[in-house]
Amino acid sequence: MAYINSSENAPVAVIGAGSFGTAVANLLAENGKVLFYSRRPDAVEIINKERKNSGQDIHPNITATNDLQEITERCYLLFPSVSSDAFRGVMKSLSDFLRPDHMMIHCTKGFDIKLEEGVTILDKNLKLKTSDIYTMSKVMLEETCVKRVGCMSGPNLAREIANKYPAATVIASKFDEVIREGDAAIRSHRMQVYSNHDIYAVELAGVLKNSMALAAGAVGGLGFGQNAMAFLITRGLGEIIRLAVSMGADRQAFLGLAGIGDLVATCTSPLSRNYTVGARMAKGETLEQIIATSTEVAEGIKTVSISKKIADTNDVKAPIIQNIYKVLFEQLEVQEALKYLMEYRWGQDADFM
Repeated sequence: MAYINSSENAPVAVIGAGSFGTAVANLLAENGKVLFYSRRPDAVEIINKERKNSGQDIHPNITATNDLQEITERCYLLFPSVSSDAFRGVMKSLSDFLRPDHMMIHCTKGFDIKLEEGVTILDKNLKLKTSDIYTMSKVMLEETCVKRVGCMSGPNLAREIANKYPAATVIASKFDEVIREGDAAIRSHRMQVYSNHDIYAVELAGVLKNSMALAAGAVGGLGFGQNAMAFLITRGLGEIIRLAVSMGADRQAFLGLAGIGDLVATCTSPLSRNYTVGARMAKGETLEQIIATSTEVAEGIKTVSISKKIADTNDVKAPIIQNIYKVLFEQLEVQEALKYLMEYRWGQDADFM
């Protein structure tokens, strides 16, 4: 069965040439032409000449460019896929070329926090409120004239998509046409697509689960087995739902593919960067050593700090988040953190419903 973008004469754009952006570009290219943006001219040349990027072969339908104006003139559907740290800057660079009729569906599972100069999200004394937290859709709306925005989220490990394994994703937006165009662009024989109009909850689900993936990596690194892993995932789901509800989200999205589906994938796969960080810490490496030897930053490191601060502010019970925070930033031993969680009096099962 062929899936054809309704704008069949226009290419689709992917902004960001990391491993996930590359996987998404290849996926989109199965249905039509793709313009692939990298800010680095040398990367553009390699992609176009050698047809390689991030260890992946590049589909013949992909053309790389470092010209944002070309992308906006030739494409009206754009998929930004850049880190949360760089996202606002990219939107500012893009804003001069965008029109109100453009659509954007981001693929970034992270938060943007506006901080005073000299302050970082890792500062222990920093106080955060829900109003300080910007999802990527909120950044797009704030920095550009585009109103029809969406996100792509779910159990979408980049390497598995690159290997053409079957998968499913969620396209979330308040606008039916964004969901329809995103579905048409990315659906294929190997990618199933589901819709959700609650973009805020879907974005929170995609970010907050990163903390649990770090904890799951620690459980896996210590070799504690699947009983312990299932225990962690289930209790972790409760924590992120309670935290999200305190931030104004509805819990329903967390019970679907973008919530528990993404949580299971990232908490059980060594392909997850966040899982890998937790596993390495369980084996004795420090956070500084892990960051210094990692080619891509795990969003979960920042997410843990944000989640812990929001949980404290909103008075949310979050023992897993609080203990993984202590492991990352207060030198608590992984074994001690897990010992605490085993002795913690949890109370009622499924208390997040």
